[in-house]
Amino acid sequence: MDVLQHLDFYILRALWILAIPVGAYAFIHALRQRADAFTAAGKLTKNAWLGITGAGLLVLVVFQGPWSSGALFWLAGLVAVLVYIVDVKPAVVGVQRGDQRW
Repeated sequence: MDVLQHLDFYILRALWILAIPVGAYAFIHALRQRADAFTAAGKLTKNAWLGITGAGLLVLVVFQGPWSSGALFWLAGLVAVLVYIVDVKPAVVGVQRGDQRW
C-alpha cells in the first residue's frame, strides 16, 4: 500500500531519469544531420534546432525534475526535445533517404 501512496513520486522520478538521455539523443541526432536537410524538410535551420535541443537538454539537466522550483522550465525543455524527436527527426531523415512523402 505504501507504493501506491507514493506512485506519483515514482512516475515523476522515472520521467526525470528518462528525459536526460532522450534530450541527449535529440541533440546528438541534430548535430549529425546535414544542414540542408532541415530546410529541405521545411523546418527551422540546423543551427536553430541545435540551439533548441541544446537548451532543452541543459534545462533538463540543471533543473532537478518536475518537482523542482523550475518545473515549468523543465517541462518546456522536455517539450522542445520531444517536438524535435516526433516532428523534425522523421522529416529530416525522410529527406535524406529520398522519401517522396516529405
